[in-house]
Amino acid sequence: MPSWLQGQMQRAFYEKNHYQIKLLNQCWFFYREKHCS
Repeated sequence: MPSWLQGQMQRAFYEKNHYQIKLLNQCWFFYREKHCS
């Protein structure tokens, strides 16, 4: 996982921002699909 995404994730979890956590999870899923296939 890229470091910028990890930072965003940690902040979202710290702030208990469920919307942002969901959004970041989707970003990570699409990112992984593109780069690992």
